[in-house]
Amino acid sequence: MAASVSELLREIAELEEPLEELRSLKTVVYSLPLTALRDLAVGLRFGVLFALLDNNDDREQIDTSVAILDRLLQALDPVYLAENFKVELQKGLQHSDDNVKILAMSQIGRIVENANAMPLILGSPELLKEMIRSIGGKKISVAKEAIKSLSKVSQSKAGLDALFMTSMLQDLKDVMAINDVVRYRIYELVVEISSVSPVSLDYCANSGLISQLLAELIGDDVLIRATAIEMVTGLAQSQHGRQYLAQQGTIDRISNMIIGAESDPFSGFYLPSSKFQEVLRRLGSISCNASTDLRVRCLDTIASLLSLSDREKRRMQERENGVTGQMQNDQQTEDLLGMTESWFHTLHSHPMETFCNMNSQPFPEIHISSLKIFTAIASQPWGQRLMISTPGFVEYIVDRSAEPDKSSKDAKFELVKTLVDSKTTAEIFGNQYYLQLRAYLREGPYFVKAVATVAVDGE
Repeated sequence: MAASVSELLREIAELEEPLEELRSLKTVVYSLPLTALRDLAVGLRFGVLFALLDNNDDREQIDTSVAILDRLLQALDPVYLAENFKVELQKGLQHSDDNVKILAMSQIGRIVENANAMPLILGSPELLKEMIRSIGGKKISVAKEAIKSLSKVSQSKAGLDALFMTSMLQDLKDVMAINDVVRYRIYELVVEISSVSPVSLDYCANSGLISQLLAELIGDDVLIRATAIEMVTGLAQSQHGRQYLAQQGTIDRISNMIIGAESDPFSGFYLPSSKFQEVLRRLGSISCNASTDLRVRCLDTIASLLSLSDREKRRMQERENGVTGQMQNDQQTEDLLGMTESWFHTLHSHPMETFCNMNSQPFPEIHISSLKIFTAIASQPWGQRLMISTPGFVEYIVDRSAEPDKSSKDAKFELVKTLVDSKTTAEIFGNQYYLQLRAYLREGPYFVKAVATVAVDGE
């Protein structure tokens, strides 16, 4: 098998149009387990594949090369990857194709998670600057991957120093100035970093970015105010975050907003009420009829609403019902699941059919965001019952050939994992489908069955 990989790479290097050979190589590398690829990948001629990404307008050739590289690079040790492919990864961040950018950023994410490999990335400020610039790109999928990787960079003091104690802080602020949407992407990064520890919160607070976010709570633009509240809520999930918000007077400010909600005609946009149902219907409408970027943001928001943790759900329910205090666990579970189910059905007249239609559209960002919604309801019995009653849906879940790229495969795998982890899936889906889901989980997101070929006399 190793010989066939090397042979295919040699053939690809010699051909002007190596698409068929690339398809064959993709099948081979995905049929091998990562353990078998580790020793093999070190000696391969990766330059052949990286060269195919340059000055190439062939969509399928680029996508196939990206898929092969993703699999092979995953097999490499992060230190080896950083030492030998830093230049290629930086070029990938500057590539015009979004899938190439995502490939580069996901591999950088692997590197910065490794304590021995991290210094090799931190010693390349231009690479980090390019990641920051990617947050300001048009494609939200690219921006999300950049936020994820930069969040990993900030897991160490050296990473925090690089982001907040150098000229890169100004780079962050420059990207923020692009527009409102990008500004809130930076806030999202800052909130993620701040939530890690009191030390990381101090870095973000000293940068002035958190103060800037808190100032938007009292702005005149109701939509910006609503988005700011969502971000601040994320910051309040950690104990040190809540303590900081209390010291800054932010919790008192939000309390006053709740108290004065009746006199604020726009309070329904940021506080759950009778108006909250209208917001849900509006989210559902925008998710179908708007620009791709706005549709993705709406779909991600819907997924977040439907997958709230128990604590968050209880808080939302108490606000809606005017109830305070601790509820019994069995009552809480039933009530909270009923609430999320009612939210789901408020979004559209036929929500499952609507999101299934979105899932089948040829727009990668929409496809992945619709998968997030299915993942959000996959741990809840009512969501599982909807899935099993939707014709062809469970068959789609276990069909590996339905996902064309790595991001889609990852999103589908999260859906499968959520279903397998749920205690009610086996009962609702039945043993046959449940065993298929467990096999899917065991084999991993990128498993491809090897197809045996038989030689026939005379051929």
